Order: sequence, then structure tokens, then C-alpha cells
Amino acid sequence: MSNLKINFNIGLLGHVDSGKTTLARALSTISSTAAFDKNPQSKERGITLDLGFSALTIETPNHLQSLPSITKHIQFTFVDCPGHASLIRTIIGGAQIIDLMILVIDAQKGIQTQTAECIVIGEILQKKLIVVINKIDMIEESKRQDYLDKMKMKLKKILSRTIFQDVPIFCISALNGINLKEFVEDIKTILHIPDRDYKQPLLIYIDHCFAIKGQGTVCTGTIIQGKVSINDTIELPAIKEQRKVKSIQMFKSPVQSAGQGDRIGLCVTQFNSNQMERGIICQPGYLKFIHAAVIKLNRIEYYKFPLKSKSKLHVTVGHETVMAKIILFKDNSLDRPFDITQEYEYVEELLLDEKLITDHFVMLEFETPILANDSSILIASKLDLDVHANTCRLACWGSIEWLTHSSNYSTEILPKFKIYRNKLKQGTIQRVVNDNQIIVQNLFKKDGNRDVYVGKRIELSTGECGVIESTFGQTSKVKINFPEGLREETLNLLKTKQNTVMVLLKFKKYIFNKKLGIIQ
Repeated sequence: MSNLKINFNIGLLGHVDSGKTTLARALSTISSTAAFDKNPQSKERGITLDLGFSALTIETPNHLQSLPSITKHIQFTFVDCPGHASLIRTIIGGAQIIDLMILVIDAQKGIQTQTAECIVIGEILQKKLIVVINKIDMIEESKRQDYLDKMKMKLKKILSRTIFQDVPIFCISALNGINLKEFVEDIKTILHIPDRDYKQPLLIYIDHCFAIKGQGTVCTGTIIQGKVSINDTIELPAIKEQRKVKSIQMFKSPVQSAGQGDRIGLCVTQFNSNQMERGIICQPGYLKFIHAAVIKLNRIEYYKFPLKSKSKLHVTVGHETVMAKIILFKDNSLDRPFDITQEYEYVEELLLDEKLITDHFVMLEFETPILANDSSILIASKLDLDVHANTCRLACWGSIEWLTHSSNYSTEILPKFKIYRNKLKQGTIQRVVNDNQIIVQNLFKKDGNRDVYVGKRIELSTGECGVIESTFGQTSKVKINFPEGLREETLNLLKTKQNTVMVLLKFKKYIFNKKLGIIQ
């Protein structure tokens, strides 16, 4: 959108201490307000604790110069994502704003836990991938080539099980500059111009806010969709306020407007920057808080735990992560989009190796409402697992199929859902009244309300179907009528002491609307 240059966002992801920040520093000529571990804790601990941004401007490669609307220069914006296990939510937020993912792997350590999680995130978000084996200077030079060839073969085997089957793999030392120039030239040859949509409503993921005395508040972030210009009115939905855009900068250069994919600093009229360190800016009225949502279930095969209804997971969208209670359910009909008017079967638990024959869905009830649009991808994780455990914490993901903005959704909306449990009650035959009637015991508890079951269908284990005609006596018995009568062999069996005939009452109960009672 800006006439300055086309912006191309490159994310540097990988396990902690794989050299991502060193690589960003080596590649960059421009740094932003949040680059190269400016966080004091980052400097002290020697690891990235937040997203860092820096940039490199190149001349547009020959293979792109013939494209319409191309500029003379292309800017690479490097998004340095933290690799520490406890910061996976920041990694997910960073991954959603990039066009290309560089997966940085320590040459001595290979694929580690967070490396694998980054591959999963790249698959979910359908990002293009380049693999970089870093710190090759740590391998003895006489053995280096053979070692790296074997490592490449191993990586290709691992990646062959993902969507990244033929990705380029580069070997470098970011610290010593080995193969770095060649690496940049190779990136140029595979560079593509991402699709940009400036007609969509404005949506910006903000990662930092700070006040400038006499100017206003500067919000830095990446435009996810749409465009923004000076004097536009924008909304900060998290604090329910609107502000006017006073000025826009792209890496210290003022611009009149910017669009999807651009990394910008937006100066707006004053608000307390402490209210929103990280969040969303959008077109006024575009986003509202979501209190509950339904996603189609996509399980992550590396997650080695069962999924259970009524358990809690961390759900990440953009830079935001909140806790949510999950309800699992499945569609026993043919493949179709989610429809609140249709019936779905409640699922108590999905075991680790359970194959999903039909479509499964997840209802997410957020402890804190989230800001997202109806096309957002939600990633659910178990972030309270031991960060030192060698296990993937990403559990499942999906695009939003349904959502509600109602804070009273539990009473206003959920009763409309036809999610049911299958119920089964079993009883025994106390005596035969005649060829069409029997008295049944133990089908209900002594204190249970038998009247609500009058008129419901039952089935004998021998196959005959009948109807509960009435209650019988003062305890738990009922009288069953068989309009077509009992078969002679069943009557004979009931007269013997080896009577094993069971009475089966099958029905459904909607989990969100118990007033609807028993459904058959």
C-alpha cells in the first residue's frame, strides 16, 4: 500500500539459544523500537523474551520486476520470536504476522522440543518455510561437511511427514558470517510477493505501545488486513475507545498510508499506553468480544494426551492467550459445516490413538472474552505442562465455525444447541402378565420419576419392541405393552429359571437444555 517499498515479513523461529537473534542482527541494517533483545531481562538472561523487529532493504530481484505494482525495493522485516518453552504463546502470535518462516536449528543439537512446536505452528498457519542449520562453526572443519550432510538427511526425513517436504535447507554461522551472503542471495531467488488485501476492514496486531510527550501515543504493530491512512479514525476495542491517526512511520520513515503486511508505528491522539501494551487496532465497529466459539477439531498428532470434555486448555489468537473450557462433540451425518439447528453427539473423551471417522467439533467457553473475527484460527495448547518435558504442548486447532458475542450465552444461546448424550437404562422382567404385557423391575431407581418415561419405547434383548404403558406399584416397577405380542420362544424363555432377557431403554438427553427431557 505504501509507495515506499513492498514489505515482506520473515519470522525467525526455533528452540531457545539456536541463534535467532544473532541471525536477525547479522541480516539487518535497520532496527525498530523493539529489536535485538532491548528488554532488560533479555539482556540479563541472554534470551529473547518478546518479539523483536528489524529490517533489511534489497533491490527487487529480476524475477519479480515484471510484476504489476512492484517497487524498486523490497524490505525484509525480520520478526525474532522467542524460543523459550514458557513463551510459546508469543511465538504463536509472532507466527501469525509473517509471510515466510525461517526455522533456525542449532547444528550441534538438531531438532528440539520447541523446534518441533514451531514446525507444527507453521503447518497450522500454512506458512512457507526455510530451514537454517546455524552455528556450523562449532563443528570441526574436517568433519563438518559429512556431519551436515547426515543432518540434512535426518531433517528431510522428519519434514517428509509434514507439508514441508521439499523445503530448502541452508548451513550458516550467523556469528562468524559463514555462508551468510550466499544465504541472502538464495532467499532473493525464492522470494515471492504475498497476496495483499487492502479492501478488508482494518486489523492491526499491536505488540508495543508507548507515549511520546507532546505527540501522543505510538502503537507499533503489523497490519494483518486492510489499510490505514493519516486522519483515519481507528478503534482500540480492548479499551472501547476510538482515536484519530496523527502520523504513520515505517522503520523511521514517515508515510501517508500503509496496508496489509506493513510493519508500522501509528501515532494516535493520547491515551494511557499502560492500558494496552499488546492488543488490536481495527476499523471502528469491526471487532467485538467473543465469549464462546465452535471450531472444527484438527488434532495435533504430536500431542500425547487425551482430549477431555470439561477440561481446560489455553487458546491463542493473535497476541492473546486465554483459558477456555472445552466441550467435544461429533457429527454422525455426512460431511457438512457446523449448524446450530442440527443434532450432535457429546464426546466425553478422545483417546490418544482414536481414529476420527466423523467430523468432530470443539466448543470453547472463554474465561476471558477474546477479540477475533469469524475467520480467525484458534490454537489450543496445554501450557501448564512441565516446560522441561520433551513433549508437544499444542493440542488442537481450528477456524471459527460459530461464535457468540453474548455475555449471557449460557442461558440465552447454549439451550439452542442440540448436543446430546446417549443414555441406556437396563432392567429385568419380574413377571409376564399375558402375551402382550410384562412387569419390569430395576429399570429405574426407587426414588426416580417414572412418569416422565411413560410412552417411551423399550427393546428386549431378544429383539421385540414395546412401550412403557404405566408405572406399577409404589417402587420402581413399570408395565410394558407389546402391541405385536411377545414371540413364543421369548415367552418360553421367560418361564425358565435361566431367564436372561434384558429390558433396554435407549434415549438421548440434551446437555445444554435438560428441560427438553428425554428424546428418542
